[in-house]
Amino acid sequence: MPASASASTEGEAPPERLGTDLSGRQRLVKGLWPPRITRAQLIVALLLFGLGFGLAVQVASNSEGDSALRGARQEDLVRILDELDDRTERLEDEKQGLEEQRDELENSSDQAEEARRQTLERERQLGILAGTVAAQGPGITLVIEDPKGMVESNMLLDAVQELRAAGAEAIQVNGVRVVAGTYLSDSGDGVSVDGNKITTPYRFKVIGKPQDLEPALNIPGGVVQTLEKEQATVSVERSTKIVVDALRPAKQPDYARSSSQ
Repeated sequence: MPASASASTEGEAPPERLGTDLSGRQRLVKGLWPPRITRAQLIVALLLFGLGFGLAVQVASNSEGDSALRGARQEDLVRILDELDDRTERLEDEKQGLEEQRDELENSSDQAEEARRQTLERERQLGILAGTVAAQGPGITLVIEDPKGMVESNMLLDAVQELRAAGAEAIQVNGVRVVAGTYLSDSGDGVSVDGNKITTPYRFKVIGKPQDLEPALNIPGGVVQTLEKEQATVSVERSTKIVVDALRPAKQPDYARSSSQ
């Protein structure tokens, strides 16, 4: 009996030790829960959350784009590539144009003077076409003699149109400047050009490339053959210098105004 009791007593833990272990666990649990979060920890957690969310959205967006391209038909992919190539080419052309403009401005020692020179040159060219300034250059002289009075205004108009089509840049007939709005009409024993009566011989002074102007008049069935059928005498002479000095007054339009602001 004493031995048995002694064994039983040795196998059981003393009540004081059990109570001490339970109170230690309780203190550990109370130390961990509820958690104490500082302000700095909260800010870091929010920043990490935002970073993770942004990465997830980016990955999802890339995945959707890749999926769309993978699912596209071959002709759609070819069209997309063509559009990209066209856009690249347009941008390259625009870049080249801007670089050329930049170089012109940089190379010009006096930009204002260069702009003025270009403006004057443009004004001179327009004046030649409008007939308000004299002109000179290579060309031909066309002379039509009509002793029997068989040449009509429409025949001279055909000559003007044929010369323009061949590249004539300035024309005058018997001292009358021919411009875009010129009209011809029959007038008794002669022809009227913009209301100015002219008579035979009809002398055309034409500035342009002689090698183009003369053959245009001598084509089969053309101006020269038509006039010769009417028993007129026609001569065409090339020249390295033709002077067209008949002028037209600059006319102010009644209704048309510049639309530039």
